[in-house]
Amino acid sequence: MTEKRDYYEMLGISKGASADDLKKAYRKLAMKYHPDRNQSDKEAERKFKEINEAYEILKDDQKRAAYDRYGHAAFDPAAGGFGGGARHGGASPGFDFHFSTGGGGFSDIFEEVFSEFMGGGARQQGSASSAQRGSDLRYNLKVSLEDAFKGAQITIKLNTPIKCDACEGHGAAKGTKPETCTTCRGRGAVRMQQGFFTVERTCTTCNGAGQIIKDPCKTCRGSGRKTGERKLSVAIPAGIEDGSRIRLAGEGESGLRGGPAGDLYVFVSIEPHRLFEREGADLYCKAPISFGTAALGGTLEVPTIDGNHVRVTIPEGTQSGRQFRLKSKGMSILRRSGRGDMIIQVSVETPVHLNKRQKELLKELDETMKKGDHTPENDKFMTKVKKFLEGLRHCLSLWGL
Repeated sequence: MTEKRDYYEMLGISKGASADDLKKAYRKLAMKYHPDRNQSDKEAERKFKEINEAYEILKDDQKRAAYDRYGHAAFDPAAGGFGGGARHGGASPGFDFHFSTGGGGFSDIFEEVFSEFMGGGARQQGSASSAQRGSDLRYNLKVSLEDAFKGAQITIKLNTPIKCDACEGHGAAKGTKPETCTTCRGRGAVRMQQGFFTVERTCTTCNGAGQIIKDPCKTCRGSGRKTGERKLSVAIPAGIEDGSRIRLAGEGESGLRGGPAGDLYVFVSIEPHRLFEREGADLYCKAPISFGTAALGGTLEVPTIDGNHVRVTIPEGTQSGRQFRLKSKGMSILRRSGRGDMIIQVSVETPVHLNKRQKELLKELDETMKKGDHTPENDKFMTKVKKFLEGLRHCLSLWGL
């Protein structure tokens, strides 16, 4: 009788290997020698049984401890194994061992390791169905800033698979209906004996559907759905943000053979506005004012997002870039009653295309403004330039330049 190989050697790991290393080594070898990958290969089948036996022992801490101490004799009936109480060197391992594919054997990772051989995992009895849920769909919707402010109902059109009205979605021709697959008896999977354990694989007769349509619907060719146009009304809430997502449950792609429909996700983007820029709930508006209005003061009339107009008082001496905040004149706030603010930023416009007389007047004005405190920003700038030059001259003198 051939002496058994060491379990650690079989799995290609050291005696002190961790549980994770043990599992990884087992998975790798199990995939390599699995019968589905080695049809009619007796040597591969033998090795597959060996590595399963080795893993069954070493994965259990108590069995592994017994094996480390007594070797294969710990599980040899002739040596008093199987919990028979026989002494070996004055001690009894006292462990029962039986190899099984369920409930405490290697079934804890069986489905994980062999899922690719079983069509993504074993099916539960009676769980298979030809009906399949439809896919989720995405729709990109652009809305105006005005619609985002006040809210709107927008109708969209979709060309998607819809339920076939000729067969009412079940895929079979009118007057008939799908029949239970006789190969898998409606389970969608068949069991195959591989050595000492059973493997489930997707039924090739019905492709996992569990049902067979002998007389398919001519309109949808047995799928239970067809491509068609649908119109949906999407509710845009007031204050919606750019990039928001709206979920419409059950409005996605129609299910296969009467299955439930998927969901529709509407992704909202706000179109750029010709007048306003949005920042959160606030709206910014840039408005030009004349040189005279900036110097002498005046009023500025601007529109608001709700369609009204407001007057902004421009004080004399207003500088370009000054902002005026109008409370509660901005965007609606999602699911709240308040509104953001509207910020008016003015820019002083330099006059262009002046005639001879206008140029003369401006020159006279410029001459008169050289005396007196008429240009505070310019005076501040010139003061900074003066201090900079004085500091530079001081540094140059210290360097002897």
